Amino acid sequence: MPMVTIREIDVEDYPLLEEFLYLAVYQRDPEQPIPRSVVNEPRVRIYIEDFGSRPHDRGLVAEVDGKVVGAAWARVLGGDPPGYGYVDEMTPELAISLLPEYRSKGIGTRLMCRLIEILAQSAYARTSLSVDRANCAARMYVKLGFVVVAERDEDQLMIRNLSPVDQQGI
Repeated sequence: MPMVTIREIDVEDYPLLEEFLYLAVYQRDPEQPIPRSVVNEPRVRIYIEDFGSRPHDRGLVAEVDGKVVGAAWARVLGGDPPGYGYVDEMTPELAISLLPEYRSKGIGTRLMCRLIEILAQSAYARTSLSVDRANCAARMYVKLGFVVVAERDEDQLMIRNLSPVDQQGI
């Protein structure tokens, strides 16, 4: 495995978020993938629309040999429509994805751990995400301290506490 560099996302990386957002969409049937146009649906697009323009936007990328192979980002969402991992207007929602050939190599865990650190240093009490129940990434989220707080049709809402003050309950 070549050396992986985790760094903060730059404005030049923002256009890549559309591809990583698509890759973050769980494909239940790889033989019949969800069309790429899904990233233009309002409830999906909000994860990347004008990324970097909000004070709460945080993001990282993973690079191998100068090529961005993964991204993890968070933003406080709300409004109409809310994000899939919406809890409240104080809780940033996470998204993460990697190019398929770089999955299951520990890169996603490194990205998530670093982004969790950044969010904790930014004084957020917790963070959230939504994951399809069939997605094997859910196991990684549990290992990183995320807890399922709601079950929906095909996905789970997960929360991870970030501050010691909020460790008592969600």
